[in-house]
Amino acid sequence: MSPEFSRRDFLRYSGATGAAAMIAATLSACSGGPASTGSVGAGSNKDLITAVIGYGNDQSWDPTQTASAFAMAGIQHIYEGLLDTDPITREPYPALATALPADPNATSWKFTLREGAKWHDGQPVTADDVVFTFERILDTQANVLTGNFFKSWLQEVKKVDDRNVELVFKFPFPDAAPRLTIAKIMPKHVFSQPGAWDQAKTGKAVGSGPYKQTAHNPKSNTTFEAFDGYNGPRKPVVKKMNWLTIVDAAARVAKISGGSAEAQIADNIPYANVEQLKQQGLSVEGGKGMNHMFLMFNTSTKPFDDIRVRQALHYAIDTKKMIEVALKGHGTASSSFLNEGHPDHKRASVVYDYDPEKAKALLKEAGVTNLTINLMAVNVSWVADCLPTIAASWEAIGVKTTLEPQDTAALFAKMDQMQDYQAVVAASNPNQFGMDADLIMRYNFVPGGLWMKYSHWDGTKDAEQLFTMMDEATKEADKAKKSELVHKYIDLIAEKAVMYPVVHTELMTAWDPKKLSGVRAQPYPGINLLQAQRTQ
Repeated sequence: MSPEFSRRDFLRYSGATGAAAMIAATLSACSGGPASTGSVGAGSNKDLITAVIGYGNDQSWDPTQTASAFAMAGIQHIYEGLLDTDPITREPYPALATALPADPNATSWKFTLREGAKWHDGQPVTADDVVFTFERILDTQANVLTGNFFKSWLQEVKKVDDRNVELVFKFPFPDAAPRLTIAKIMPKHVFSQPGAWDQAKTGKAVGSGPYKQTAHNPKSNTTFEAFDGYNGPRKPVVKKMNWLTIVDAAARVAKISGGSAEAQIADNIPYANVEQLKQQGLSVEGGKGMNHMFLMFNTSTKPFDDIRVRQALHYAIDTKKMIEVALKGHGTASSSFLNEGHPDHKRASVVYDYDPEKAKALLKEAGVTNLTINLMAVNVSWVADCLPTIAASWEAIGVKTTLEPQDTAALFAKMDQMQDYQAVVAASNPNQFGMDADLIMRYNFVPGGLWMKYSHWDGTKDAEQLFTMMDEATKEADKAKKSELVHKYIDLIAEKAVMYPVVHTELMTAWDPKKLSGVRAQPYPGINLLQAQRTQ
């Protein structure tokens, strides 16, 4: 793979913006929209869970590359890491490995693979598979997405013997334990074949986890079946699962509504439908985390190269009204890049509380008058609901605003082609990968990263200062000192306001408690059913 990301690669990576439709996958034979699932989705079948995922299923299923909400959720059921994490607490536990590292501060971690672990095709899992997977993750030529979360601290992974491997670190990195869940181990005998990585992108999945993929129809559904050969810690709880992809909010809600509802669980529930579904007897719960709507500026276009203009446009947004009207109360105005409730959250040195007078003063100080903005945005439903508040807020300080919500693929195609644009609104949630601050920030801010290229901030003195500060924080072993360094560079990000959250939101999941138990709502897109059970 070329070290340069293609537009298609980036769209896969923005699983964060993955609530909108993406580029169609090559499995065009199954591209006719949501399939009828009556033959496999009978609500009375205790051996089957039918789920509705509110995100597209036509993106990459390559665990080393994807940020697709649908694919990442499915991958958690199909593949395993050496260690995996609980989907809610994010506490690590041994998966393919037999134990957690004895000394988290050591610069060498050794793991023994679970005896009898098998791939879904029956072949044994070996140390060669682990080395193969990490070589791809660390390969600078492949330049895969997951590499951003490992290259700064992981030197190499070595085979000791068929069931033992050693991870060699550049420096002590205790946060590596939960980070290892991102590195889903893949079978070398399958994915080292010519063209296999392209097949992974378009849906081929062969793992060692509790469920194996039985069918993949990118525009309609993916089906799963319990893997009889699985001997790991989290056993499959039902024989079959059928996950439907329904991006349209009304159709998604209809699928779980009423006495004859076909599905037992659905994610990405619109805020406007929460009470309706509760009145029907469904459980509807939210997860608060890093899900956020951010504002990004093209700093190569005047006057957005001026920090005062960027700050003014943030101060001008009436976030209280946005949360009340568009988000129905399921949001919080950003007081840091990290969401409130995150273990490392601290109010940033600059917080963009609603202050239209300060916004006007900053524009005046910058010498900007009669500003006109064309605001491009992804057409994710809840983001689109927030746009009128932004426009009204900017108009109130004298900034004429045109809103341009559009298909995600079209929006990023324009930026990929380096077309002229001013400002962009999109959604993001790095909690799909993990919780630690270093991971979250490296999802968004890395040298050569596309967010940095699209904001035209990469290569600036400010960006170089940021990356230096981030590297210093990553290397710091002392937890308190690391937290202090993290807060310093988050303050810099807040001050510069190049790419910064406006609001953090709550993600809603609904399920029928009479038919499904053991469900826990996630603070990031997708579902995890490894502890859920059919009760009817």
